[in-house]
Amino acid sequence: MSIHSNMDKNQSDFNNSQSRVKVTDLLSRLNDEKKIEKKRNLALGVAAVSAVTVFGIILTI
Repeated sequence: MSIHSNMDKNQSDFNNSQSRVKVTDLLSRLNDEKKIEKKRNLALGVAAVSAVTVFGIILTI
């Protein structure tokens, strides 16, 4: 019985060590997501300004 209880304890310790999350990893992911979102917002803004400009040029012709 003691062999099984030791194996179960070791397996639960292994599972607990795998489920831990490092704060630095989360912060780096958060910073990466912020950078990506800034790029998307910039691209969307440029597209909107371009569309308004093209529409204005077409109206003046």
